[in-house]
Amino acid sequence: MKFLQYSVLPFLLVVVILSFRGATLAHSHGDFLHCLSLHLANSSTISKVIYMRNNPSYLSVLNASIHNTRFSTPATPKPLAIITPLKTSHIQSTIYCSKKHGLQLRIRSGGHDFEGLSYVSGVPFVILDLLNFRAVKIDTKNKVAWVQSGATLGELYYGIAAKTKTLAFPAGICPAVGIGGHFSGGGYGILIRKYGLAADHIIDAQLIDANGRILDRKSMGEDLFWAIRGGGGNTFGIVLAWKIKLVPVPAVVTVFTVNKNLEQNVTKILHRWQYIAHKLPDNLYVDVGITKVSSSQAGKKTVQVAFIALFLGGVDELIPLVQERFPELGLAKENCSEMSWAESVLYFGRAPRRSLDILLDKNVIPRTIFKSKSDYVKEPIPESGIEGFLSMFLEKEADFAEMLMVPFGGKMEEIPENELPYPHRAGNLFQASYIVGWRKEENAESGKYISWIRRFYSYMATYVSKSPREAYFNYRDLDIGSNNISGHTSYQQASIWGFKYFKNNFKRLVQVKTMVDPMNFFRNEQSIPPLSSP
Repeated sequence: MKFLQYSVLPFLLVVVILSFRGATLAHSHGDFLHCLSLHLANSSTISKVIYMRNNPSYLSVLNASIHNTRFSTPATPKPLAIITPLKTSHIQSTIYCSKKHGLQLRIRSGGHDFEGLSYVSGVPFVILDLLNFRAVKIDTKNKVAWVQSGATLGELYYGIAAKTKTLAFPAGICPAVGIGGHFSGGGYGILIRKYGLAADHIIDAQLIDANGRILDRKSMGEDLFWAIRGGGGNTFGIVLAWKIKLVPVPAVVTVFTVNKNLEQNVTKILHRWQYIAHKLPDNLYVDVGITKVSSSQAGKKTVQVAFIALFLGGVDELIPLVQERFPELGLAKENCSEMSWAESVLYFGRAPRRSLDILLDKNVIPRTIFKSKSDYVKEPIPESGIEGFLSMFLEKEADFAEMLMVPFGGKMEEIPENELPYPHRAGNLFQASYIVGWRKEENAESGKYISWIRRFYSYMATYVSKSPREAYFNYRDLDIGSNNISGHTSYQQASIWGFKYFKNNFKRLVQVKTMVDPMNFFRNEQSIPPLSSP
């Protein structure tokens, strides 16, 4: 029986070794595959779990979860293999064999990492793709849910909406985003002012550490449980599943969009928004999206500022509230629509609202090529400053650029900055994020677009947080610093980017990392390093 069980291995190893250049790399990869095949125990499982470069499905599995196509080019480094585990023991075996044979492990849940770090590496690596770990279990009686890391936000929202219209979860608006990465970085959405972050509502988790142990909140301890709720993925272990507390919402909510452009006094309206949005009742969220659009004058462009809102209540209550607190907006009833909370996610995500089944479509949001950055703003930007950054949207490199301004206040003002690794709480008026995209056929000229967003970021320096200039971990940006691709990364080197994402919480994250993964097995260009590692 053992002969039959392992009879396919010599053939597999020969194929693998012939697929890679260099005797050393081939040997390392062959040993890894041999190790993993032995540990899978059932050879019939191999074709369902291991995708090698010579597998006809390799590229389709690799590209299925790449949402920034800047990292899907012929020149992009590719993994030696993609592992799509079907059960927990497959993950444990992948950790063991990767560690034993010196291959870096990249862990992917949804593939939305802004710098591609969940599926790209400059050293020989393997992708562990959690696409088969996507179970969602909703308990409306106790207002909790268990959701696996490979599920998407859309699958979680669909599961909630299928059972109730009066419960929700405060996470992001892109249905295709993976749970694992989103929760690991904190995760925010349109309920941020009412309920805070996704991570604020995680009450338990199941994690596999670098030694292959399966831990829950009690067995991992409160330090590690603190770290995984915002300290970043692929750092402390592999979180398989999260237990979350659901939050109440009314059966009917109201949304609106009011667009203003340069010809409609938008500078003064946007300036006023900065004084109002964070002080509104916490059941009203009004964010801002800025883009270049066609002007009413033929052949000309202008800048459009979209004020987009979610109100946890009916339109008849919303209208007088906005007219009293923000009359400059000129809100009218025809700007508003009533719907369920789940439908409001599709509204903000600019997805079709034909059916909630859209929440299950991983391709509902078109894939793009982009570069992004983020900031936090603590004092209102003067009108002259607003005029300056609005004018940059009229530059030719900004045809596919956008700025998003997310109001804080409300619940975010109440939570201490050391409650979780995510530190950007009280004192912030809003989070600003910037993104620039370009067409696939312009990829060879990507440098000019990346140069544009770096100039934009430089311009904003005067108006945003300082010492450190804070950034949001889930809007990953390698421009602000990175670890060494291979070899040791010092605390001082990692501090360059670490304090921008985590402020003083970075120190505690390093202590936790040193305790749970001193050999730095789980790592990437912006993972928390231990205080010392070989």
